[in-house]
Amino acid sequence: DVVAEVTDFLLERVASCEQAGIDRDKLILDPGFGFGKRAIHNLRLMKHLDKLVKEGLPILVGVSRKSIIGDMLRISVDERLSGSLSLASIAVWQGAKLIRTHDVRATVQAVNLCNHVMQVEDFD
Repeated sequence: DVVAEVTDFLLERVASCEQAGIDRDKLILDPGFGFGKRAIHNLRLMKHLDKLVKEGLPILVGVSRKSIIGDMLRISVDERLSGSLSLASIAVWQGAKLIRTHDVRATVQAVNLCNHVMQVEDFD
C-alpha cells in the first residue's frame, strides 16, 4: 500500500525533526510524486492525498511536467501543461497547500478556479 508506506515514512521523518528540536509548524510534507514510484503508485497517492492532509501539516505537491503525465497521455515534456494543471488542481482539491510548478501563471489560474469552486456557497 503505497499511501500507507509514504505516510508512515513521512511521519517518521516528522518525528525525527521534532526530536531534533524543529517545531512542527516549520515542516511541510512532500509525498515525492515520481521519485521511485510507478505510474499506478503516483495515481494512488494523488487519489488518496487527503489521507496525508489529515496529518495536519501542509502538503507540497510537485507534478509539473512529470513523466507520469507523459506515460499516461503518451506525450512529450513540452506537451504536458494541461496534464500538469489537471494534477495540480486535483492536488488542491485534495487539500495540498503548496504546488511546485514550471508554469506559474497557468497554474495560479487553475488553482484559483479550483479554490473558487471549493468555496462557492451551496445555496443562494
